[in-house]
Amino acid sequence: MASPTSQRTNKFTTLRLRFLMIMLLCHTPHESKLFSANQNHQKIFSPPPPPQQQQQDSNPHAAFDTLDLDGHFSFQNTAHASRDFGNRFFFRPAAVLHPKSVSDIASTVKHVYEMGPLSGLTVAARGHGHSLQGQSQADGGIVVNMESLTRRPSQGHLRGGGGGRYVDVSGGELWIDVLKETLKQGLAPKSWTDYLHLTVGGTLSNGGISGQAFRHGPQINNVQQLEVVTGKGEVVTCSEKQNAELFFSVLGGLGQFGIITRARISLEAAPDMVRWIRVLYSDFSKFSTDQEHLISLDESFDYIEGFVIINRTGLLNNWRSSFHPKDPVQASQFVSDGKTLYCLEVAKYYNSHHDDALLQQIQGLLSKLHFITSTLFVSEVSYLGFLDRVHVAEMKLREQGLWEVPHPWLCLFIPGSKMDQFASQVFGSIVTDSSNGPILIYALNQSKYLILSHQYDQFQQQKERTPT
Repeated sequence: MASPTSQRTNKFTTLRLRFLMIMLLCHTPHESKLFSANQNHQKIFSPPPPPQQQQQDSNPHAAFDTLDLDGHFSFQNTAHASRDFGNRFFFRPAAVLHPKSVSDIASTVKHVYEMGPLSGLTVAARGHGHSLQGQSQADGGIVVNMESLTRRPSQGHLRGGGGGRYVDVSGGELWIDVLKETLKQGLAPKSWTDYLHLTVGGTLSNGGISGQAFRHGPQINNVQQLEVVTGKGEVVTCSEKQNAELFFSVLGGLGQFGIITRARISLEAAPDMVRWIRVLYSDFSKFSTDQEHLISLDESFDYIEGFVIINRTGLLNNWRSSFHPKDPVQASQFVSDGKTLYCLEVAKYYNSHHDDALLQQIQGLLSKLHFITSTLFVSEVSYLGFLDRVHVAEMKLREQGLWEVPHPWLCLFIPGSKMDQFASQVFGSIVTDSSNGPILIYALNQSKYLILSHQYDQFQQQKERTPT
């Protein structure tokens, strides 16, 4: 997620942006300051201390014995905090903080700040450990285990009001748990990531994109308020109208402006069921045109996503375990001839007792598309089952020993006007049939994604008008 300033600069560059996420296919250098799309991260950077200072601080116990905490530090069992989902970099911290209160985090960060740059200590917030290049690690520093700081949403504030329906949740809470608790009230957050076993603070520090982002914007567009521990150890509540500069900096700020300890998330009425549809294309231009057509409609699918398939024998047969071809005879006759295929994945939400109007609407939307007619696959699943679909795939990979492997992921924002050229060069020549990582393509309405920049513009204008 770019800074508010760079968002404003690019605001009128293109009508739409297409978000391309390439996973397991690309390698990024260690020096890169890229952050995972899934990790709440905050480091206080300081220059290396001189040798005498390093010797003085070799015992981390002494440096933090004076802190009065509700939680505790772990100085021995720190190995788990030296790795992350990227599984490529391993930096062992001097200690792991297991906070039981926000004040634990604030006291620790403040203490490190007051120790000054000569301490050489860094602080990194670790949620579910889904950073990719060691960003949630702190070599010889302090890792804050954010999952120790949880408060079930049912114990928070699940209610409506002047700002609409919302829920207050801990920054260390997993999105899957937020979903399960809000569903008990018939409500749910509006925008998601594909994988829900991530912390709230983690995805909000990055952006949070899935197939709902074309309509609601990323997750950071659906936050009413934050509680943040700053780099000085101050606990600050911020929103669009209160401490707005911090609010807009922290959302998508890659953890460089503070640690998110609480978030107020906007909610909407939750559906019961999902009609989940996949169709295939052999022509990228048709795939791209259809994707952009769907996100431009006022009445469209509720979820729109896509992915690239370096085709393998038996793909459609694998889908039949959870999807049903509209025409089984035609589907069995489809042969890809080893071509690169593009899958458009869409979904329509509904309640259990839907009427024929829903089916007619879906059929009307599909009739305008240009997919290979024999590759229409449909499934009906629960709303919870649909949103948690990637976790099911995770369990299968874990059983095969294929989850704890290196994940050199790369996320790119590409203007819609450049996508055909990009696809031709990358999918047509660089990516080969030996590539086995997923390639996801999200079409985004730029106007939805840059709501934050519009709000930030208003804040800046108000600031300029205010006498100093």
